[in-house]
Amino acid sequence: MISTLALVLAYLIGGIPFGYFIVRWRTGQDVREFGSGNIGATNVLRTTGRSAGVITLLLDILKGFVAVWLVAWMVPDDSYMLWRSAGALAVMAGHAFPIYLKFKGGKAVATFIGAFLYLAPLPLLAVLILFVAVVAYTKYISLGSIIAAGSFPFAVWLILHPPAPLWIAALIAGAFIVYRHRANIQRIRAGNENLFSFGGKRAG
Repeated sequence: MISTLALVLAYLIGGIPFGYFIVRWRTGQDVREFGSGNIGATNVLRTTGRSAGVITLLLDILKGFVAVWLVAWMVPDDSYMLWRSAGALAVMAGHAFPIYLKFKGGKAVATFIGAFLYLAPLPLLAVLILFVAVVAYTKYISLGSIIAAGSFPFAVWLILHPPAPLWIAALIAGAFIVYRHRANIQRIRAGNENLFSFGGKRAG
């Protein structure tokens, strides 16, 4: 019962739409009506500005970390990391399908970072370095996210040799992020994907 409650709370924490709230507070507008229609940090950066994007990124990372920490606190007897790993997937699901916004959310990249910062920090660092290298070379945040997420399960396996639940969660999380970027993949192939610019701009 406690473990189920912990996962529900992780989902609800993941669903807190910080990007939506920040843009609404800054501009009075709905971020889902601009850019990619996403509530995540990249779309907030592009549509509302640098500071809004950075704040959204940090808060989305924080909620991923806090949600998994909460699961670990509520279910301390978790030697195989089953519940903590499930918590990582639950908080990502909350961000991607938030109950507060009629289940229309973001791609869950920042929340993924926060969740696995708690569970697997060294593999996460490895793929974040890869992410930075890809974005620096191509100027595509989406491509960096896709390659980093796709590589993450292998990094977890090679670096940690983890319990099965953690590796399975890493595999599902990586595949989910790649899947959520399917429209970006099509735009990259067509040559019309947005290039990264840290300056951003304001909505409307």
